[in-house]
Formats: sequence, structure tokens, C-alpha cells
Amino acid sequence: MPRVIPNYSLYGDQAQPSWQSTFDFEWIPARSKRYNWEIQPHTHDAFVQILLLRQGAVEVQVDHARINERAPCLILIPAQTVHGFHFAPDTDGPVVTAAQRPLESLAQVVMPDLVESIRKPLVMSLAQQDEAMDALMPIFLAIERESRRSSIGQVAAALSLITALLVQIARLRQVDAETPVLRDSRKHGQIQKFRALVDARFKQHLPLQDYASELGITPGQLTRLCREVLGTSSLAVLHARLVHEAQRELVYTDVSIKRLASDLGFVDEAYFGRFFRKHTGLTPREFRSRARA
Repeated sequence: MPRVIPNYSLYGDQAQPSWQSTFDFEWIPARSKRYNWEIQPHTHDAFVQILLLRQGAVEVQVDHARINERAPCLILIPAQTVHGFHFAPDTDGPVVTAAQRPLESLAQVVMPDLVESIRKPLVMSLAQQDEAMDALMPIFLAIERESRRSSIGQVAAALSLITALLVQIARLRQVDAETPVLRDSRKHGQIQKFRALVDARFKQHLPLQDYASELGITPGQLTRLCREVLGTSSLAVLHARLVHEAQRELVYTDVSIKRLASDLGFVDEAYFGRFFRKHTGLTPREFRSRARA
């Protein structure tokens, strides 16, 4: 039996689509302590997660790599990356979880080079970067304040602050280009390239052979790679990307189902409806109605 890697919004909570929740803030002990400081390998389908250890220690698993670090250190886990943590019991620090696609869209406008930084895992010691904590902690604390509010512009303010946080992280990457991160296992690099190809071409409904050829491997090797690294098949990655885009459009736009089907590359509305219902259990109209309610 192939292994199944759990997919969560936040560890221990059932995964929710990214249109339902944009960002979350918490402190490491709030969730980790109840799991005896052990967070088993899992993924976040649509969320990037950023942790800053200000005290304690951690063993981080990212895909197949295991890295041990002590505070102060910074960790960034992109969406769909298999990861787990084993924290020392005294570990503390902030954790921000945010929908990755809106952040990438914002980055494309204000700093296109930032997109690559968002998509690349990071485990970085800050012990030799004296000013790093001073630059990062105020932004984390500002994000925490926004998370406690329920007022106009909360999401806009939070995404802006998280973008500022990602800019600081990109600067730290530049300073410490030799940080011992996943630099890059060949498998992780192939998965990242596959995801980028899917993002660019998912509406074309290309056969897996086309994606595999771009990677220089066979379709069978691509599926084995996805199962090993992501815990799912390559076809499931393609379908998940289509479903995610359809859900987002159904919730946030008034485009007709017929037009949406065409925009997503389906031959007709009926075929799109069958595909969507197979993967969500609802017709597109039922999904739009429930999500908006």
C-alpha cells in the first residue's frame, strides 16, 4: 500500500481550502505541546508556514532531509512540502501560516523575485546574523496583532506584513547563501519544477507524458517521484490544481459555470461538472452556494 501523508490546514486540524482561511498566527507551544512536541510528517495543500525559534531546538524533516537546529533559527515550509518537527520541550517562537497563492500574486506585482523564495524550503541558523531577530520579531508581532483583530482591512494588512516578512527572509537568504538547506536534493528539485509546470499549464490538460518529458523522466518515474515525496500521484497533483482553481473562481467571482468550464480547459460544462463533483462531492453550483453561505 502506498503511504498516505496527512494534509492539514494546521497540524491536527482538517485541511480546509485556501479560500476559506487566509492566515493564522500562533506560538509553537500552543499546538506542539499537546502533541508532546512531536509533529508527524504532513503537508499543507495550499499554505506556506514560517517559524522563528527564539529559544529551544528542533529536528526538522523536509521531504527526505532531516536537519537539527538550535534557536535562533528560521524555518520556511512552502505549500505541498512534506514536513515534520520534533521540538525540545522548552522551544518557543512564533508561527505564521498563510495561503501561498495570494502571497505569490502579491509578490508578482511588488517583487517578482520573491516568488522563488516563497516556493523554496528553508532551515536557517540565525546565530551568526545578529540583526536578524531584530528585523524579524517586530513583523511577527505585528502579524499577531492583526490576527487578533476583526476589523476592516485585516486580511490586506496581514498579507502586506507577511510579504514584508518574506522580503526580510529573502535578504537573509542572500546574506547566507551557503545555509545547509535542502540544497537541493535532486528529487526535491524535480518536484518543484513539476509544480511550476503544473501551475503554468494545468488549464491545457496536457498528458503526463508532456510533464515527464520536460523533467527528463518517464510518466511512471514521475508518478513514483510524486508518491515518494508528496504521498500522492502525479495525476492527483494535476487534478488538485484544477479543483483549487475552480473553487477559488466559484467563491470569489460571478463567472458562469459554462464560462468557468471553458476557462479551465474542459470541453463542456457537463464534463466539468462531473469532474468537480467526483473530487468534491458537490456540483459547482452547490459548492458556490454553500461556500458563500
